Amino acid sequence: MQRSPGKKLVLIAGLVALAAVGVGVWRHGADGKDAQKPSRAAPAAGTPVNTAVATRGEIDLSLKIIGRAEAYSTVNIRSRVNGQLEALAFTPGAHVKKGELLAQVDPRPLKAALDEAQGKVASDQAQLTKAEADLARYQNMLGKGFVSRADFDLYKANLGVARAALESDRAAARAAQVQLDFTTITAPFDGITGAPLAYPGATLTADTTDIVVLNEVDPIRVAFAIPEDSLSAVRASQRRGALPVEAKIPGDTGGPLKGELEFVDNAVDATTGTIVLKGRFANADGRLTAGQFAEVTLPTTRLADAVSIPVIALQSSTSGTFVFVVKPDQTVEQRNVTTGASTATRVVIDKGLAEGERVVTEGQMLLVDGARVRIDKG
Repeated sequence: MQRSPGKKLVLIAGLVALAAVGVGVWRHGADGKDAQKPSRAAPAAGTPVNTAVATRGEIDLSLKIIGRAEAYSTVNIRSRVNGQLEALAFTPGAHVKKGELLAQVDPRPLKAALDEAQGKVASDQAQLTKAEADLARYQNMLGKGFVSRADFDLYKANLGVARAALESDRAAARAAQVQLDFTTITAPFDGITGAPLAYPGATLTADTTDIVVLNEVDPIRVAFAIPEDSLSAVRASQRRGALPVEAKIPGDTGGPLKGELEFVDNAVDATTGTIVLKGRFANADGRLTAGQFAEVTLPTTRLADAVSIPVIALQSSTSGTFVFVVKPDQTVEQRNVTTGASTATRVVIDKGLAEGERVVTEGQMLLVDGARVRIDKG
C-alpha cells in the first residue's frame, strides 16, 4: 500500500518538533537559565589558621615546679609551769596578734608561793635593819673599849649574813613572780591558731603538755625541689640579685603571688637527685595556707637577644623540627628550624627563622608546603 504525500509531511513535521523540544531541554534547565554555559569555580579561600610573629628580645627561661606552702614559723604552745588549765582565750583557727592572751593557768598556787617569798624578803629586810643598828652601836662601844674586838667582828658578820639572806630571798621572790607570770600564756608572734589540744580543767605538765599549735603565715614560705642540674643556673641568677619566685594556687582566680627565693638547701638528695628551695611570700590576704600545693615558677636564665616563637608552632617530622612560615602571598613554607632553650610557652629559635616572620600556631595538621591559608587570628 502506498503512503500518501500528506502523511509523509505530517511525520516529518513531528520529527522536527521533537528535535526542537530536545534542543530546548538540553539548552534550558528547569529554572529557565542557560545550562549550556559551564559554571565558573569559586577561587579557593585557603585553610583557616592562627599565627604569631617571631619576636626578638629578652626572654626569661623558667622552671615550673609543684611546691607546698609551709608556715614561716610553727610553735607548739605549752605551759611553762605545772598547774590546771583554767581557760582558753582564743577561737580555733582565728588570727591572733603577738602578745594576745591564748590561755590561763590557775594562778592561785603560784600566787601563794610569791606571797611567801615576799614575806621572807620583808623578814630579811627587818633582820638587816637590826644587824645594821647592832653594828653601829657596837662600833661606838668598841671605840670606848666596852666590847671586845671578837664580839664586834661577830656583829659585823651578822650584818653580812643578813644582807646575803635578803638578796637570796629577793631572787626567790623574783623567780616566784616569773612563775606566776607564766600562768598567763600569750602568742609569741602574729599567727593562726589550730584546734585546742587541751581544754579547761586539764592538768598541765610544764614544757610537756601541748595546748595549741600556732602558725605564722604572713609571711609564708613555699618549698619545692629542683633537679640538681638546674642548681648552677639558679646560683648564677642569684649573683645578679634577688631571685623572684611566683606561686599560682590551683583554682584561685587571682594572679600569681610574687615572692623571693630565700633558702637553698645545703645538700642534694642523693635518692632523688633534687635539692630543696624555699621562696618567701607576703600573705596578708591569707591566699596561701600551710600545706597547700602551688605551682611555682622560678626564672633560671635570662637571654638578652633571642628570637622566639610560641611552643605550639613547632612541628616534628622524620627530617627534624619545622614550622610553617606564612609568606606575603598567603601561602606557607615548611621550614626546618633549630631550637634552643624554652619556657612553658615560648621556645628560642637558634637557626632557620628571622625576627618578624609569621608562623602558624593552629591549623598545621591541614597544611602542606605551598598551601594557601586564611589568617583567622594573629
